[in-house]
Amino acid sequence: MKTYDVVVIGAGPAGLAVAYPLQAEGKKVAIIEHDLWGGTCPNRGCDPKKLLMRGVEVIKAAEAMADSGVSGQLTLDWPQLLAFKKNYTDGVPKSTKEGLDQEAIATYYGQASFVDAHTVAIDQVQIRGENIVLATGQRPAVLDIPGKNFIRSSTDFLALEEMPEEIVFIGGGYITFELAVIAQAAGAKIHILHHNEQPLKGFDPDLVQDLMDYLAGQGMMFHLNTAPKEIKKEGNHFIVETDHGNVSGALVIGATGRIPNLESLVLKNTAITYDSHGLLVDDHLRTKEPHIYAIGDVLSKKQPKLTPVASFEAAYVAASLLGSQEAIGYPMIPTVVFGHLKLARIGVSEAVLQENSEAYHSEVIDLSTWYTYRRINDSQAKIKLVYDKEDNLAAVTILATIADEVINDFVYHLGLNINSSQLKKVIFAYPTPSSDLTSLI
Repeated sequence: MKTYDVVVIGAGPAGLAVAYPLQAEGKKVAIIEHDLWGGTCPNRGCDPKKLLMRGVEVIKAAEAMADSGVSGQLTLDWPQLLAFKKNYTDGVPKSTKEGLDQEAIATYYGQASFVDAHTVAIDQVQIRGENIVLATGQRPAVLDIPGKNFIRSSTDFLALEEMPEEIVFIGGGYITFELAVIAQAAGAKIHILHHNEQPLKGFDPDLVQDLMDYLAGQGMMFHLNTAPKEIKKEGNHFIVETDHGNVSGALVIGATGRIPNLESLVLKNTAITYDSHGLLVDDHLRTKEPHIYAIGDVLSKKQPKLTPVASFEAAYVAASLLGSQEAIGYPMIPTVVFGHLKLARIGVSEAVLQENSEAYHSEVIDLSTWYTYRRINDSQAKIKLVYDKEDNLAAVTILATIADEVINDFVYHLGLNINSSQLKKVIFAYPTPSSDLTSLI
């Protein structure tokens, strides 16, 4: 049986980000993958989704300038856009595997399971790890209703060879909003079913409503406080029966959350504990087996389950295995709902703001008249700034076509505690979104 200093289970962004630095520092590292080398994000998640979104952004940017000197009709060619996406994603598994081989990181392909707390089986092979890092990620949850076999996932959407005429999305999270925007731009009629009245619950409800109003104006149909009860197939269409009538479409996409990949690990052969959200760890990301760490989306945690968060945790665990003794401390984490019109936030969570509303006050600034947004004809742009009782900025939410760029500027202010007086000593390139920062705070 081969023995390694560190065995990493999962070759996605988290697993890779812990394996490489450890190998570079002389550790003997093995990594195990049972699906696609590279993991969800580059193969069937954020990266391909953003590639497809680029076509939407270009068309919408041109439409915004239609009466301002830009003429001509642009259309989204779905097969060509899909080919653009595949040109990137098709090479990810091969290049990932080659990168690991080049660094002499041992690779195993197959389903990993624990024999005991130090021994991992991959099919018929067993290896031993002095330390083990679990980075197995998540997968889409499937709504447990009659006809659930007709529900397709975001993975299926990203592989569509043709765009259906009408799609029903179940769930009101960021995956639904992003895929729905892409599908609508490709010509599909969109229905979004959400079980309560607040989609995108992690974002400011007022700006969420503004985003929904904008999308509804583009033809998107929202069915709030609507729960699907059963799905039936009739010819080439599916009928989603709900508690408020029926909705039909040629495709039904379920985006009702994700669940951690745990079942196949046979955790009963260890002392590792978990809940419905993932593995339970201490403030050093250690499980109940102190030599076994967990990182990324498989964790049960309050922090957003995002690729950069997983990479941050991976860097922390790598440092820990090389001798660091500090407990993990998370920085401020920005989150974004991508689309042509984007919604982004950073700061104190919406749950905390709502639970302690008396401790905060806010202001909303219409940005559409600011030069940065007039230049691109972004008539929807606005920002909400939330302050605590001492008038310190606590949270920021931005609705704009460039919200993803602007929110990162606030990482310096909120995330690194660079105060207003310090920022005013900085001269930004002008005119750029960053040059607005000192006027906002």
